[in-house]
Amino acid sequence: MLKKEDAVLIFIDVQGRLAEIVDGSDVLFKNLTRLLKGMNALEIPVIATEQLPEKLGPTRNEFQELIRSTVIAKSSFSCCDEPAFLDALQKTGRKQVLLCGIETHICVYQTALHLLDGGYEVQVVSDAVSSRDPANKALALCRMKAEGARLTGIEMLLYELLGDAKAPQFKSILQIVK
Repeated sequence: MLKKEDAVLIFIDVQGRLAEIVDGSDVLFKNLTRLLKGMNALEIPVIATEQLPEKLGPTRNEFQELIRSTVIAKSSFSCCDEPAFLDALQKTGRKQVLLCGIETHICVYQTALHLLDGGYEVQVVSDAVSSRDPANKALALCRMKAEGARLTGIEMLLYELLGDAKAPQFKSILQIVK
């Protein structure tokens, strides 16, 4: 089971033109907004990355206001190959890593494999990832699952993290998932 005190969200490379051309981008953006609002309501840290922001552009504006941490620039596909990312992750002290972002079959996939190799429990938020080609997303989800990552969805993980309808954040989460 996921636990609020053990979880961290990794928000991968939702930036520039690439974010607009992935499959189902409108639904993805709505889902990512719900996910970030849920993390904020539950006080779960978020680490965000940008792939070559000087070339691909910054994180989309609507997400910048929901991310309460510094965004980490990277050139490697795996977030784990960026020392600043690893430092930020280690500073959280958390071992349950939730992954979202783009592209599923490149940066999300490679990050998942490195995190699994590093002893982290990895859950991919399947309705908060995308690729330009939906077949690549499907393949990546299958591969990550085969390698030991778990698949989850936004509503499923928010209620799992919440744990109880008597939790003080219940009404906030209820509003987010509606």
